[in-house]
This record gives sequence, structure tokens and C-alpha cells, in this order.
Amino acid sequence: MHKAAYRLHLPKERTTSVLFNSPHSGRDYPWTFLRESILDERTVRSSEDAFVDLLFANAPLCGAPLLAATAPRAFVDLNRSADELDPALIEGVRKTGHNPRVNSGLGVIPRVVANGRAIRSGKMPLTEAEDRLRNVWFPYHAKLQALLDENLAQCGEAILIDCHSMPHEAIESISRGKSTPQVVLGDRFGAAANTDIVDRIQAIFEGVGLRVARNSPFAGAYITQHYGRPSKRQHAIQIELDRSLYMDEANVCPGRDFKGMQTLIASVVEQITEIGRFVATPLAAE
Repeated sequence: MHKAAYRLHLPKERTTSVLFNSPHSGRDYPWTFLRESILDERTVRSSEDAFVDLLFANAPLCGAPLLAATAPRAFVDLNRSADELDPALIEGVRKTGHNPRVNSGLGVIPRVVANGRAIRSGKMPLTEAEDRLRNVWFPYHAKLQALLDENLAQCGEAILIDCHSMPHEAIESISRGKSTPQVVLGDRFGAAANTDIVDRIQAIFEGVGLRVARNSPFAGAYITQHYGRPSKRQHAIQIELDRSLYMDEANVCPGRDFKGMQTLIASVVEQITEIGRFVATPLAAE
């Protein structure tokens, strides 16, 4: 019996075109996966966007759905295309061209976690990879598209907020002495969302005292690219939060001021949902 691919937290009444998505915060590690891994449990969690779903947990109270993965990123990366299969990891897969994500071990079924540490030794059968996609990737994306379709039908617009976190060390290393951003907004350089929406989100984060960068070093991956269709009034914006703001990265546990950060992000979520706020009208009686 496979566990559900996601947890969906719905509002009592949907009153905004905004919905939140947390594809990398899953932490339900199958025991068979841990048994086969050559990493200890803490290391295998290093690429997880730990606790991001908890930071954005008040979304339903603001009238917006929150879709959160249950399976971890090291098991299936939901921010990759289903065809980004790694021939160095999966038996019977042929190399089909240059893909830097796959080549570095970060395909849809990851070969490595953070800092290039191998998850397992040897290859896995193609059937195992297909099983993961069938039970995790496809159900998750089917639900995400359904939620977007519901928003489009209900209010003529959908704004997807794709929620992630970034290692402090990684963001600090590229700052080169400049002010290190605490939030990076990715909209594929304007291709995934209308600029005015991203401008408003940036102003919200800056309004609560956080430093914001756009599209550098993270412009958005598969989810932002695939679902961002501003010409069709479907917008997708990726949010990357500096992990050092809210967690102990070395021990993969909430930081001392996790509650404070949770309160801060709750304020951000409330303001973001206002961007797409509408008055819900009851259905006419038949």
C-alpha cells in the first residue's frame, strides 16, 4: 500500500486566486529507501526544504489551498519533469542530450543529495523508478493542475506560489561581499508571471524587513516553467527562503526563533492572498 503523494489543506471557502505549493518539504521516508541508502538519515535529509509547509501553514485560514508533498525530494523531485531520468542511476535509460540537472545527479529520481553525496550505490531497476513516478509524481501534478483549473474557473485567474528554501551557505557563497538576499523570487525572468504581481510580492517581503533578490541565483525550475502561463492568466512565482532564518541546518530541526519566523511568514501569506482576493458568490439555486 502506497502512502498518499500529498497533503491538501483546503480553506473552508476559497476567496483568493492564490494557491500555495510546497513540493520539497516531504519527510515521509519509505523504510525500503532508507535501508538501501548509503547515507545516514540526517544527511539524506540535507536536500529537503524542511518545514517549509509549516511556515506557510496559515494559507487555508486566508482562503487559499496549500498543497504539500509527503514524499521527500531525495525519493522523487517534484520540481523536475517526469522524463528527466538519470542513466547513471536507472537501468535501461539512455542519455538523450545534455541536461545539467540530470548530469549532476539531480534528475526527477535524484542520484545525490546536497553537495553531491550519493544516495545509494549501484543502479536501480527502471521499474522502481517508474513505480515512484506513478505513485508520487503523477498524482501530485494532477492535483496541482486541478487546483489551478478550479481557480481559473472560479475567478478567471490563478496565482501559484511555489514555496522553497535555500541553504544559507549556497546563497552566501555567491553574494561575494554584497548584501546576502534572504528571499529569492523566481519568475523565469518575467516569463512565468506578470511583473506587477511579482513586484507586489517583493514589496510584501521587503515590508516585513527581508532582503529580496529576483531570479538570481534561482529563477524557478520545472514547476514555475511548466505552470507559469501569464498569457492565460495563470501565474507561477517561486519563493526561496534562506534556511538560516528559521532552522538549524546542520541538525535539520527548527531553529530557536522558528515560531517568530512562522508568524512573520503568516503575515506575508495573508498579504499575498490579498493580491488575488475576490468575493465568493454562492451558486444559484437550480
